Amino acid sequence: MSTVQITPESGFVADTWNVMTRELKPVWREPASVLFAMVQPLVFLGLFAPLLPEVPHGSALQWFVPGIVAMTCLMGASFTGANLTDEMLTGSHERLLVSPLSRSSLLVGRALKEVVPMLMQTAIIVLVVTPFSFDLHLGGVLVGVVILGLFSVGIGSLSFALALVSKGQEWLFWTVQQTMIFPILLLAGMLLPLEGAPGWLKFASDLNPLTYIVEAERALFAGSYPADTILAAFVAAGLVAALGVFVGVRAMRNSS
Repeated sequence: MSTVQITPESGFVADTWNVMTRELKPVWREPASVLFAMVQPLVFLGLFAPLLPEVPHGSALQWFVPGIVAMTCLMGASFTGANLTDEMLTGSHERLLVSPLSRSSLLVGRALKEVVPMLMQTAIIVLVVTPFSFDLHLGGVLVGVVILGLFSVGIGSLSFALALVSKGQEWLFWTVQQTMIFPILLLAGMLLPLEGAPGWLKFASDLNPLTYIVEAERALFAGSYPADTILAAFVAAGLVAALGVFVGVRAMRNSS
């Protein structure tokens, strides 16, 4: 089990970095785990792409791929708490709680760990689809990744809090995670457009922060930079991040 190095100069940023690098060590030792996590998004691409309708200008992949990238981000971040359940069984989590590390750095460091696999997975998806009539706009992709990184911190923190609440009841974590994740995914219009949806479904979609993020991702991946759409996405991602950190820190304090 790897440990976190604590120094007298440690502050929030340093502690967060130490926690993140600790959490990333299994990823560097087993990079195949990132490729294994790619199975689902690549299956979605393989099965849905042939069914996409033809569009007058460009390729339908320009619309579909950003949704797949956002889905990969959502799924990966929501699994953050799964790793914590294993650490609680071994006692590793309890040892971290009594260390000088702040609760917020423990939380944010773990959540930021999901950003690195997300970057790797986004790169793989883009590399796979670029030969198939997908126009790569690198600047837009990079801005989109920043938005998704902020969103990952929030979702990862909420997943972390759920794992703490579910301590000793692993089934509860997976039940809530699976129950929440798919409505959020579908209401964001990741896989299907919601233009023809009934009013109540559109209303539910408007309440979903991921809707605004996916809309911005599609614009950015197409090389467009609409200020209002991008601002709405940053606000939505920021609110999710703030809520996640707040709920996660409170859950950690209660658990200790």
